[in-house]
Amino acid sequence: MIWATLFVMLVIVAFIAVRMSAKHEEQGLHDTGLAIIEFNRAFPTEAIRSLQATANGQVVFVRLHDNKAGFMRSMQRHYSCQVIQPGRVRVQSSDSGKGLTVDFLDTPHQNGTFEFASPKEASEVALWLLGNYVAEPDRELPLADPTAANHR
Repeated sequence: MIWATLFVMLVIVAFIAVRMSAKHEEQGLHDTGLAIIEFNRAFPTEAIRSLQATANGQVVFVRLHDNKAGFMRSMQRHYSCQVIQPGRVRVQSSDSGKGLTVDFLDTPHQNGTFEFASPKEASEVALWLLGNYVAEPDRELPLADPTAANHR
């Protein structure tokens, strides 16, 4: 009788553990609070401006305060975080129109196609990555031909 009770208790504990594990895997990085904590743990000196998760929640693109970009991917039990260096990424639209195909030149194992919930979210992330790509001198507009609105 004691062995049967112990066996039933062991089965109940195993069932609860499996359910908790499955629930944790389903969440991914949809929890932005967790994404902020984990990215700041990896890069404590980088100030986060905005986050955008993919549709499946496995990847979060991070817009940093100084117009740099970051990337965070769920790897089962840990997270892979990186700050994307300017000029070290290539971005193309995916076939669905709601995603991006991103090639990281420094970390090719992170390359992939990332689908978002809407084309608007994909275009926003593309702008972050392109803003990160443009060299600093190219960001300033020439003042040689001012517009009519600037004449007084």
